[in-house]
Amino acid sequence: MCGRMVLTMPHDAVAKLFGATPANDLPEVPNYNVCPTVQVPAVTAQDGGRRYGPMRWGFIPHWYKTPGDGPLLINARAETVAEKPAFRAAARARRCIIPVSGFYEWERHEDGAKLPWFVQRRDRAVMAMAAIWQDWGDIGPTTAVVTTTANDAMGRIHHRIPVILEPENWGKWLGEEGTGAARLMQATLDETLEFHRVDTAVNSNRARGAELIVPIDA
Repeated sequence: MCGRMVLTMPHDAVAKLFGATPANDLPEVPNYNVCPTVQVPAVTAQDGGRRYGPMRWGFIPHWYKTPGDGPLLINARAETVAEKPAFRAAARARRCIIPVSGFYEWERHEDGAKLPWFVQRRDRAVMAMAAIWQDWGDIGPTTAVVTTTANDAMGRIHHRIPVILEPENWGKWLGEEGTGAARLMQATLDETLEFHRVDTAVNSNRARGAELIVPIDA
């Protein structure tokens, strides 16, 4: 799964990387502890171009009368995203990319403790997470990260992993290059990512600062 993100890249640089027009109300960066329900930047393909704008992390199905009418949907499983009533329309027509520096995952220790790890690309490139989105009322666009079964490397920490897209697949996921997006919903190669343990300070959603991603001895 994906429960926290890290955003450190300047928005102008990310927008340029994706060939997208940036919005004026993007969330503040850097943010080393992006939590569900806050705004995250996302790339969409609309009206013949790409837009880079904010979305509320926490997908709200169209039938919810209030944001809290049901569970908080921050992730969507690749195996069922095309079938679940909450997600299936978005999976067909409203796919987006959430560019991040990395994300946190928690390993459950044998004594029950939950130990945080920071996950980033080994090449330090922007990590492009596959996601879907849905407009909802006054909140506007809301989004969920698409996850799949973890690869061997990630599986040592957690059994799920975000779907991470390589640049050659961005256009297909965004719907710019016809069909075939479903084939992209698989785990990235083991060698794409690297991991290190971080302090449990990140367990608090009030924690801030670059020290949150500093490696500690596992």
